[in-house]
Amino acid sequence: MATLFRENGIDYEKVNYFNEPFTEANLTKLVAKTGLRPIKLARGAAAAGLTDDTPDKDVIKAMVADPNLIQRPIVEVGGKAVLARPIEKALELIKED
Repeated sequence: MATLFRENGIDYEKVNYFNEPFTEANLTKLVAKTGLRPIKLARGAAAAGLTDDTPDKDVIKAMVADPNLIQRPIVEVGGKAVLARPIEKALELIKED
């Protein structure tokens, strides 16, 4: 991602959420910016016992407890965020801003 941003002249701030862990409140806000349900941002959800029927707040709690469940990278620009898979989705979000 860093290379893609540099090649496009985009400044960015990388946040490592293993070093700066999410709280339930800030992860909830970030997920809301994507317009997706939290389960759509969880990887290994089934192995963690999470399904589409798991309440959103419980998925958020699980992701905060185990950040490995959070798919990445998530790119946030202003009031929007996107799961940047493929990474070019991040450019689409940035160009909208």
